[in-house]
Amino acid sequence: MTWFKDLDVPETFGFLRGQTTPFSIRSSTGEMLYAWHILPVELYRQHELALVAEPSGFASDITTRFAFKLLRNDPDAQLIIHMHGAAGTVRSGTPSERGLCLDAVTVVEWATKVASIPPSRTLIFSQSLGTAISLAVSEHFALQCPPIVFAGSVLVAPFADVAMLAATYRVACSIPILSPLTRFPLLSNYLSTFIQDKWLSKDRIAEYIRANEANGEKYQLTLIYAEEDYDISSHHAKVVFWHAVNATVPRGISYDELEETKYKSKTDLGAARVDHGVADGKRRYQRGDTKNRPK
Repeated sequence: MTWFKDLDVPETFGFLRGQTTPFSIRSSTGEMLYAWHILPVELYRQHELALVAEPSGFASDITTRFAFKLLRNDPDAQLIIHMHGAAGTVRSGTPSERGLCLDAVTVVEWATKVASIPPSRTLIFSQSLGTAISLAVSEHFALQCPPIVFAGSVLVAPFADVAMLAATYRVACSIPILSPLTRFPLLSNYLSTFIQDKWLSKDRIAEYIRANEANGEKYQLTLIYAEEDYDISSHHAKVVFWHAVNATVPRGISYDELEETKYKSKTDLGAARVDHGVADGKRRYQRGDTKNRPK
């Protein structure tokens, strides 16, 4: 959590001096977007003296910083754009689905135009609400002419849509919001009509895949979730995954058919072992990513 901490002093979060540069990007909505540019540890080690010699704290013009030049001037540099959840602590204005999507598009355009990193060397890593924004951005660029596809997208704890999230979410892992009302479908559906920002991730991931399939574009999606996630139920990731797979099958595939296919493809890796014996019993593991190529 970032509460009561100075984000302009990244060292308080465990980063090395000069490894992280706080800066801002002006969005098309007129807002100033706060961001960090974080160098990999090994790259930092190679240029530590030059990085430490620079001023610390917020950079009013990041393009003048040595760390930025290391990114822009390296023809093989790879960039990870991290879109995380609960990030509204430093944004002005009133966030909305449309506004956040425009903000995210601005960040991507900053990466391609200012930092000169092409989409083919850019991976979007996202978590929680960030996964919804990531999918919206990926769909936006996939629908451009010509289409733009990133090196990959990693979705950690995605949710299907806000209505379904509200029906399963528990505050502090214990206090339900709307889940008691799911026993009354008519009432539950009526209340969901008051949700202004829908964040239809399950539909966006399907449209993103269909666009890439139609354009013959290579794409890679990775979904990561925890079975014991009490904030965002693991069922959300499974629903999102189903919509993704369903978009690749011309005749479609039902949720139950997919579950059966996944079960048959699982591999028993045996017991996990540590130095002092068995850590846990046998579990079944399955591959958690989808990688599709044009047919």
